Amino acid sequence: MNGIKSPPPLPDSLVARLSRSVETRLGLHFPPERWADLVRGVRAAAPELGFDDVQQCAEWLVGAKAQPRQIDLLAAHLTVGETYFFREPKAFEALEMHVLPEIVHEPQRSGARRLRIWSAGCCTGEEAYSIAIAVTRAVPKWREWQISILGTDLNPRFLHKAAEGIYSQWSFRGLPAEIQRDYFHQTDNGRRFAIAPWIKTLVTFACLNFVEDVYPSLGNSTNAMDVIFCRNVVMYFAREQARRVVGNLHRALVHGGWLFASATEASPELFANFTAANFPGTVVYRKNLPPPRLDLPAPAVPLEVSHTLVSSTSSSAASSSELLAPSLPEAAAPAPSAKARTLANEGRLGEALAACDQAIALHKLDAASHYLRGMILQEQGALDEAAASLKRALFLDQDFVVAHFALGNLMQRRGRATDAKRSFENARALLRRCPAEAGLPESDGISAGRLLAILDATREANR
Repeated sequence: MNGIKSPPPLPDSLVARLSRSVETRLGLHFPPERWADLVRGVRAAAPELGFDDVQQCAEWLVGAKAQPRQIDLLAAHLTVGETYFFREPKAFEALEMHVLPEIVHEPQRSGARRLRIWSAGCCTGEEAYSIAIAVTRAVPKWREWQISILGTDLNPRFLHKAAEGIYSQWSFRGLPAEIQRDYFHQTDNGRRFAIAPWIKTLVTFACLNFVEDVYPSLGNSTNAMDVIFCRNVVMYFAREQARRVVGNLHRALVHGGWLFASATEASPELFANFTAANFPGTVVYRKNLPPPRLDLPAPAVPLEVSHTLVSSTSSSAASSSELLAPSLPEAAAPAPSAKARTLANEGRLGEALAACDQAIALHKLDAASHYLRGMILQEQGALDEAAASLKRALFLDQDFVVAHFALGNLMQRRGRATDAKRSFENARALLRRCPAEAGLPESDGISAGRLLAILDATREANR
């Protein structure tokens, strides 16, 4: 009987090299028992990458000729998009009943109503929107809070669906009917359901590669998180890569912040820097709080020690405590801009803004300081002021690629699609003039090629 012939298998040596290349570029681990999944994904991606022959495609991929955007396209065929709303209900119960109430009543917040949550590996958006719904149910007067929920994934197709916010009945399996009724409305003659606009505005989506991109970073808003959901993600990584990812997530959390991981990823070694908190049916990992500050009296300063005044204004403005401060080596006092970045990454935005203003007072024409000020103001929710600072940075340096990108993101957040597109195109035009491997100022080490790939993914996600 004649039938459709199966495509010839790839040589094991080529698949082994392909597996190593994918792990290096994407962090995805394909041991020999999963090589069939890897080949299946490459076979599906080959036509979109311009190949009729899967072996030629595989040889091209391992030859390090693929650009970041093409690697992201490959990722779309290697990652699984299987998720649904309120997946693992016990985790969301812990979030809603225990974690969020504790955050809301933390004494160290001192009245600052800011809440930052990251859905890392958000897939098609169900998890990020589930978090948003939980927040509106758990945080009293949530509309008076500055709430930022970030969803990231390396698959641009997933991000497109997430940004669209429209789902079939399959995404609601096992969900109480009242959630679908209260937070969604029917579309397509009742065949699909769109997330409510007031929930959708709480969430933003962005492309992020756990291997190639930098996090935590003020530039991509992955810093100073109160809560991170990273479930069913690190299980696909090799052990060393998984350790690096979890270490970066630890740094991305504020002190006392919470990490939600899948039960299948639980490992004492992997989460050794966290404290495990047991809730009914689930375990959540917490970044330890810093030790309490002891307000001890300052030691007496001998009169023979020389003193210096450090001030950005006149010496007459110095307080007596400043005049009594012993001089330190210049390297011990970080520049105001570096101090501002450090404070912002820790979530201490008021102090960060003050340090940034000090840096600008010292160097009014420093575009980087104005950019940093804009990013801090954006995190504070002062979007008009943030836009003004970013535009000031671009007035001082029209080739400031990261500032164009940041302004585009801000315009998109404000619903100004035309302005966002203009900023993104300005960034794209500048990036095309740069070598792909070139680093970019104020980008935390991201390359020109990678930022161009992120811009392309952003454009695809918002079509």
